[in-house]
Amino acid sequence: MSGEIVRAQLLSCSYREGRVLEDISFQVERGDYVGIVGPNGSGKSTLVKALLGLVTISKGSAQLFGHSLSSFRDWHKVGYLPQSLHLVNPVFPATVHETVGLGLLSLKRFPKRLNRSDNQKIDLTLDELGVSDLKHKLIGELSGGQLQRVLLARAIVNDPELLVLDEPTAALDPETRGRFYAMIADINRSRGVTVLLVTHDSGAIGEHASKMLYLDKKILFYGSFDEFCHSPEMSSLFGEHSQHLMCHRH
Repeated sequence: MSGEIVRAQLLSCSYREGRVLEDISFQVERGDYVGIVGPNGSGKSTLVKALLGLVTISKGSAQLFGHSLSSFRDWHKVGYLPQSLHLVNPVFPATVHETVGLGLLSLKRFPKRLNRSDNQKIDLTLDELGVSDLKHKLIGELSGGQLQRVLLARAIVNDPELLVLDEPTAALDPETRGRFYAMIADINRSRGVTVLLVTHDSGAIGEHASKMLYLDKKILFYGSFDEFCHSPEMSSLFGEHSQHLMCHRH
């Protein structure tokens, strides 16, 4: 099923210290898995927050599913995993099952209660991500990798069509990061979910994502990894050896 999911047109964002993003234009098609990479301070997190209406766009525009952000109402179509490890209170007395259930409760009208079907959906999602054995554990008892899987389960339990992840692996070791990227790729393929994933790990994301958006306040590259690998501009930026290592296509 084809179709445009995300569009940015000459999007710019500014903070007090100056322009963070400048004239960003790109579009994401249904089924894409886009790795958003770039150096620290390049505006990666600001970009995805702008696309979700979480920071102000100072110039230009963004659209989700063909609608401007001001008129977009179908937020149930979007799953969002922020830089969550910094936001989770480890002593909050919530179980894994209860935490994932918040992804369903957010869509319900009052009184907000989970029914049998909801509980089955939570169990299926935990099983899909390989953490069903953690169902009754408190979130404060989890390792970093376990917590990220649980928070991912919360983001996908309501079957979003677009999944946005902001540095989801920043606190994980390289081996766990690789497994997480592969898991996102499996969700992308099996569920047909369009993915935007912000990462500083430009050397590994090419093994799993279908496209790269390389950002440094402006878009320096956007396209497939094959296109990246054959780009003279990217050769001059990274060097041919690093370019091929990032591509993972040879």
